[in-house]
Amino acid sequence: MLDHEYTTKEIFQNNFFHDWRKEMTSEEQEIIQELAKCDFSEIHKYFVDKSEARKALPKEEKQKLKEEADKIQEEYGYCILDGHREKIGNFKTEPPGLFRGRGDHPKMGMLKKRIMPEDVVINCSRDSKIPEPPEGHKWKEVRFDNTVTWLASWTENIQNTLKYIMLNPSSKLKGEKDWQKYEVARRLKDVVHEIRARYRADWKSKEMKNRQRAVALYFIDKLALRAGNEKEEGETADTVGCCSLRVEHIRLHPRLDGQEHVVELDFLGKDSIRYYNKVAVEKQVFKNLQLFMKNKDPSDDLFDRLTTTFLNKHLQHLMDGLTAKVFRTYNASITLQEQLKALTNPEDNVAGKLLSYNRANRAVAVLCNHQRSVPKTFAKSMEVLQTKIDAKKKQVEEAQQELKKAEDELEDPKDAKAKANVEKKKKLLKRLEEQLARLNVQATDKEENKQIALGTSKLNYLDPRISIAWCKKFGVPIEKIYNKTQREKFAWAIAMANEDFEF
Repeated sequence: MLDHEYTTKEIFQNNFFHDWRKEMTSEEQEIIQELAKCDFSEIHKYFVDKSEARKALPKEEKQKLKEEADKIQEEYGYCILDGHREKIGNFKTEPPGLFRGRGDHPKMGMLKKRIMPEDVVINCSRDSKIPEPPEGHKWKEVRFDNTVTWLASWTENIQNTLKYIMLNPSSKLKGEKDWQKYEVARRLKDVVHEIRARYRADWKSKEMKNRQRAVALYFIDKLALRAGNEKEEGETADTVGCCSLRVEHIRLHPRLDGQEHVVELDFLGKDSIRYYNKVAVEKQVFKNLQLFMKNKDPSDDLFDRLTTTFLNKHLQHLMDGLTAKVFRTYNASITLQEQLKALTNPEDNVAGKLLSYNRANRAVAVLCNHQRSVPKTFAKSMEVLQTKIDAKKKQVEEAQQELKKAEDELEDPKDAKAKANVEKKKKLLKRLEEQLARLNVQATDKEENKQIALGTSKLNYLDPRISIAWCKKFGVPIEKIYNKTQREKFAWAIAMANEDFEF
């Protein structure tokens, strides 16, 4: 991990050294006292060389390795569920290594231990052939629980959380769960107006608890914030969601940039991704926020009377199966559908329609705050694209001159050969212009997308039937939107949705 910026962080170094010392013999502990004096370059070079050697293997050798991996996949990568052979998602445990975590995780650099058979719980049916543990070992437990969807589990040593082996996203089980998730969000569409009227009324409730719940729900609905869970301090990075916002995360501006009642939000959300937004809110919400912040320290909870559990209990009353999370799915999917209606031009070619699709997808990613850091290769690949564009422009210019020349040479309208030549040059020019337009669309798309992660919403928040219906309606091949793995995951939707599907 020496090439990684993690290893430059002090907390990473301290945690690593602390855990490493526990593994040392007493002699090693005597000698090795300071991490800064340790030189790892030899073993680092050994691993780099090993990886380079793997890349340089001849084709036949690589093919052999692939066949071995396929054999393992065949043996361990499938299970039988309700009589069907289903693919397993992750059938390997994580090897030992150093914990990274997301953002400034207080435990980064700690040693992730090797998972032994004695740590693993196997879950299968009573009458099945129970997997054999490696020789000389035994499983922690074998259980027969058909109410859960995992096949094996263990507790990892750093956060003491359970890790699971689950089915592949393309399996029937996952597909059904996915379908149910979007159906719940579609049901919300029918009652969302009542729910909104209800929380607006609650902004003036006599009970502080209800007011806080109503304002939090407004944020979750309007800004697609995550609800936020209660967490142990020092166990994880300091990240928050809506219910766990603190006074320091929010600033109120009676007027800002020509707008009234502006709330400025600035906090670290899930995976330590920064959420920063300035948003104009309704006057009553603004007044309530002033009230919630009164006489509080910066580190105090903004919604001190509210927990996620209390909020979700209330939502369950309003609609069966409703939780704060459903609002995110609902708002993401409805935004995609509306944006596609607004942006798609039926006259565009496929490249133009795809640009519109990505713009609609981008509106969702911005709503859900799905960011990424600019890819390391961005500048280089943009440069390559620009070179292609310049070359294509030159070809277009040359084709224009050729056409003009051919037209000038066509003096007699009856000259069939010269006429055919003009047509040929026209066709060539048109083709080159289309190619140039496609490259320009690609460049626009790349630039607009460099800091936005489209994949997260596409896989987890957007009802795939919206995209499939759009493809069918506008004659766009589905593989332009979903790659092979995604098409397997969304097979249920491809089979189900026709072009007039409405979310």
